[in-house]
Amino acid sequence: MKGWEKVFDTDKRYQAEIVKDVLMEKGITAVVINKKDSSYLVFGRCEVHVAREDVLRAINMIENDIKFEEI
Repeated sequence: MKGWEKVFDTDKRYQAEIVKDVLMEKGITAVVINKKDSSYLVFGRCEVHVAREDVLRAINMIENDIKFEEI
């Protein structure tokens, strides 16, 4: 995707969706790119991408506002 940058990646799709939703709520357009193998869903990653001009703001929000705790 030209003009878009990866700001987050994970092996858990739900985490990518949460990050995307938080960014969207804050006015940053974000998309999830699912790179998981469709046959097994075990291999691969999910990435969140934003427009180049929003990268720094998005990374700052991800680092400071979103925390994932393992149960």
